[in-house]
Amino acid sequence: MSRSFTEVPLTPLRKAIAARMTQAKQTIPHFRLVANLEIDALLRWRAAINEVDPKKKISVNDCLIKAVAMALVYNPALNCQITDTAIHRFQSADISIVIALEGGLATPVIRRAEAKSVMKISEEVKDFAERAGRNALKLSEITGGSFSISNLGGFGVEQFDAIINAPQCAILAIGKAEPRVVADGLNRTKVATMLTCTLSVDHRAVDGVEASKFLQGLRDVISDPNRLECA
Repeated sequence: MSRSFTEVPLTPLRKAIAARMTQAKQTIPHFRLVANLEIDALLRWRAAINEVDPKKKISVNDCLIKAVAMALVYNPALNCQITDTAIHRFQSADISIVIALEGGLATPVIRRAEAKSVMKISEEVKDFAERAGRNALKLSEITGGSFSISNLGGFGVEQFDAIINAPQCAILAIGKAEPRVVADGLNRTKVATMLTCTLSVDHRAVDGVEASKFLQGLRDVISDPNRLECA
């Protein structure tokens, strides 16, 4: 019995993605850590910023890019690339952001994200997204990152695992923010806005304790969002 189907040819972009993802899954010993982060303080901070100039609104993702960059500077063991002979740890956080395209993905890099304001990061993300959609990104803009972020929260995804973008050694997968009932530490419960993040790590370069310290550092920054405007 024959079944009807539509044949979708593999584009060069899709072939390249398939090859890179296959190699990463086969050669990188991934391990994963999951953290649930309370972001109510971050949401209040963001709302206050956006009230100042509604025409230049920043997103939660813009804030998270800056927070991740700061956490990486505090915990440089994850801000790295691996080669056959060495681990290269970088002083600045160059964050690759995963952008969905028709038939594939692009990973433009926010350079020295820890030193930029959230507003500047927001402007760069918008520019990258616009130019990625018309295939106008330069090779220099999509290579050389030290860490990656993939955010599917806007699509209603609660939690997911991401594949490491070699030669980088870690990627943070971000789910959607949603209200949940949580303990407040005083034997009471409260409703808080929680974000589930899954950190995929290359065990050749990074161990569990170092990865845990990064997530704790990220939690600390998010809980005190005034630190995001240190640049």
